[in-house]
Amino acid sequence: MTAKEKIRELLALADIKLNGSDPWDIQVHDERFYRRALSQGTLGMGESYVDGWWDVFQLDEFFSRLQKAGLEQKAVTLDVLWLAIKARLFNRQKRFQSTAVAREHYDIGNDLYLAMLDRNMQYTCGYWKEAENLEQAQEGKLHLICRKLHLGPGMRVLELGGGFCGLARFMAKEYGCDVVTYNISAEQVKFGREFCNGLPVRIEEKDYRDAINEPGEFDRAAAIGLCEHIGYKNYRSFLSLVRAKLKKGGLFLLHTIGGNRSRTRTDAWIDKYIFPNAVVPSITQLSRAMENLWVLEDWHNFGPDYDKTLLAWWKNFETRYFTLDKKRYDQRFFRMWKLYLMMSAGAFRARRLHLWQIVLSAGGVPNYEPVR
Repeated sequence: MTAKEKIRELLALADIKLNGSDPWDIQVHDERFYRRALSQGTLGMGESYVDGWWDVFQLDEFFSRLQKAGLEQKAVTLDVLWLAIKARLFNRQKRFQSTAVAREHYDIGNDLYLAMLDRNMQYTCGYWKEAENLEQAQEGKLHLICRKLHLGPGMRVLELGGGFCGLARFMAKEYGCDVVTYNISAEQVKFGREFCNGLPVRIEEKDYRDAINEPGEFDRAAAIGLCEHIGYKNYRSFLSLVRAKLKKGGLFLLHTIGGNRSRTRTDAWIDKYIFPNAVVPSITQLSRAMENLWVLEDWHNFGPDYDKTLLAWWKNFETRYFTLDKKRYDQRFFRMWKLYLMMSAGAFRARRLHLWQIVLSAGGVPNYEPVR
């Protein structure tokens, strides 16, 4: 069987045709694609897409169908095996390695994120309940976090992995809190200090692990989109750190992408080009890390909302791409970024990925009522 015939057979399992007429069918422009995809799996597929070897009109649905059919699990290549071995043998999220994702993803240019995100600069899933657009969904998410934490004026809040400081700013402006936030992205910190000017927000350009040295205790804590970069070998130490900084009866909200099964690595193409050293936690991995340390107050899954969020980001990026510097964001970058957003949307649509908001308490909160 030729490489083309094998690819045709595999795609048929997902109801995808080679050069077919449906919007999720793959259109192959270069015959070298078949051998590359077969021998290198998702890494070869991703690289050949950026190279222009193939296209799909509805790329998000293409990846949704691949995921539903479980085809990514059949693509066990040498690159995937080596990635899995490294994850088993080494702690790929040690302090000196954590800067890679900041340098290669979060620091690539605030102009890109200004074009793509909402006015609160939220680079995590929005909450689309009663929302009609991205702005409303992201503001709804911010209110949801604050209501789940039962925030009140004068509360001291620790935020780990603060992004562009949109949440810290929101907590200070809308709920009257004093916020300390930790972030290793130099570009995000620079943006955040201007964004939060005049508000009771202190932004530390430091690794989240340095927060153990932060004086005093906090009423509340939050980590939004950080857990995906912590690594499965560090979940327990991370949760222990947060527990040590909270007052008794304090609340912690963990907002993270989650997966259906325990993994030690991410997709090979995502690891190489988008989020170096990232890994998505499972329920089992997180619950083991929480055991005998926290009281679980609420576990909320609204993963389908990430599909909508990613499509809204893509629409903004595609519409405003003409405003960006083409020397920095050339056509190859455009295809890479589209692939990243659409691949991710497909994974959430297939329910292979989820978005969890987990509320934990230090010692338990009497009569805590989940907020939706």
